[in-house]
Amino acid sequence: MDYNKLDADLIAQLGEAPAGADEKPLSVFIHTTKAPGADEEAFLKDLGHKGDIAGRELFTASLSPRAIDKLSSQPWVRYLKLSRQLRPLDDK
Repeated sequence: MDYNKLDADLIAQLGEAPAGADEKPLSVFIHTTKAPGADEEAFLKDLGHKGDIAGRELFTASLSPRAIDKLSSQPWVRYLKLSRQLRPLDDK
């Protein structure tokens, strides 16, 4: 895993995963160096990404820790960041 490409929250979340929890998906933002081509799109689909990424350098995916490991080692991936669940603000 290339930890230089992971944000601190994602590293912490990966560290908190219990042993054997490789398949629990995490929602991540994927920043790439360029819009993914056909080979990169096929690689992402093999990891389990579902969705249209054509022409974009930033998109989200729900990936297992094992898939994040594989993705972080790709030269066309710039950065991976943990996506957080947004909560409504209180009116108080």
